[in-house]
Amino acid sequence: MKSITVNKAGLEKIKLKNPWIYNKELKSIPSDVKEGDLVRIYSPDKKFLGIGYANLRSKITVRILSFEDRPIDKNFFVEKVNKALEKRKQLQNITNAYRVIHSEADGLSGLIVDYYDGYLSLQINTAGMERLRDLIVSTLIEVLNPKGIYEKSDEKSREKEGLETVEKLIYGNIPNEIEIFEYDAKFLVNLTESQKTGFYLDQRKNRKVIYDYCQEGFKVLDLFSNSGGFGIHCGIKKADFVKFVDISSAAVNQIEKNLKINNLKNYEIIKEDVFDFLKQEVKSGDKYDIVILDPPPFAKTKNEVEGALRGFKYLILNSLKLLNENGYLAVFSCSHHISLQDLIDTTIQACKDTGSVLEFKEFLMQDIDHPYIINIPNTFYLKGFLAQKI
Repeated sequence: MKSITVNKAGLEKIKLKNPWIYNKELKSIPSDVKEGDLVRIYSPDKKFLGIGYANLRSKITVRILSFEDRPIDKNFFVEKVNKALEKRKQLQNITNAYRVIHSEADGLSGLIVDYYDGYLSLQINTAGMERLRDLIVSTLIEVLNPKGIYEKSDEKSREKEGLETVEKLIYGNIPNEIEIFEYDAKFLVNLTESQKTGFYLDQRKNRKVIYDYCQEGFKVLDLFSNSGGFGIHCGIKKADFVKFVDISSAAVNQIEKNLKINNLKNYEIIKEDVFDFLKQEVKSGDKYDIVILDPPPFAKTKNEVEGALRGFKYLILNSLKLLNENGYLAVFSCSHHISLQDLIDTTIQACKDTGSVLEFKEFLMQDIDHPYIINIPNTFYLKGFLAQKI
C-alpha cells in the first residue's frame, strides 16, 4: 500500500475526522498511484492518520475510510453496514424503505445503498469503491439477504472519477414496481427505470410534519411534487382537495398510480413548469391552506447561488399570494450551497414585498437515514422550514 502525506491544512481537517482531502491539502502523493488505490495517510511529521483511497483525477483526491490502522476487508464492511442498520432501527416500524448507507455520513464515502422492501438500489460512485465492489456486494448479500440488487450509480460522479456507468441487475431479481409503505401511506417505486427512483426517502420525517399540521377540509398545493408524497399524506389526513404540479411526465404518471393505491379522490394533477403555473394561479384567485415548495437543486455550485435565490424568491412570493390567512408554507432546499439562513432571508424579502407576516413553526431537515455529521458540513444538504401566515 502506497503512502501519502497531508500538509497542515489537511492535518487540521483530519483532526476533525473529515474524510475528504483535496489536492491542495496534500504535501506529497506518489505519481504512480492508480485510480482507486488504497493508501496510508501520514502527517507532515510522519504520524499515521488513516487509510483511504486516492484518485488523482478527482478534486477530492483522497477519501478516508478509517482513521485507525486496520485492513479494509470483509470484516470492515460488515461492521460498517451493521452499525448503519443499528442507527436506522427505529425506522423499521414506520416504513419498509430507507437508506442503509449514506456515503461519508456512514463512513463509506462514495457508496450509497437504499432498501426497498427487501430490494436494494446501489450506487458505487467513486473509483475507490469500484475497486472494492466485490467486497461491497458480498457484504450486502450476507448482512441484508436481499431479494435483488440493482445498480443505479450516478453517471456524473463516476465520470469525474474516470469511470463508465451502466445501470444493471447485479444480484437476484427486481420487479417492475415495488410497493413500499410510510406511516399510513403507500407508494410504488420503480428501480429499473432510467430516472431516479422517484421517491425521496430523505423527506420522510418532513412529510409526517406536514401531515400533522394538515386538517380535515384543507386545500393543499404540492409544488415540484415528484411522486406526490406530501400531497398524498395530506389526502390521507382528509384534506378536502390536493393539487399536484410537476413538469415531468414520469412524475405525473407516478402520482396518479400512488393516488390510486391510496384510494384518494378530490385531486388535480398538472403537468407544467411550476414557475409558469404560479404566474397563472395567482391570477385565478385560488387560495390554499398548505403550500409545499420542494424544488430540485437550484445551486449545484457556489456560482449558482445568486440565481437560485432569485428563483426561490419568486416561488415564495407567489406562494404567499396563494396562501389563506392562517395557512402554512413549507419551503425546502436540497442544495448544500444554499444555507437555511439564505432561505429565511429570501423569505423575509418575499414577506416585505407581499405585506405578509409569517410565524415560524418548525425547522425541517433530512431524516435519520441520511445522517448529518457536524464534522462533515456537506452532509447537511436538505434544509427547510414550516411557517404560518398570520
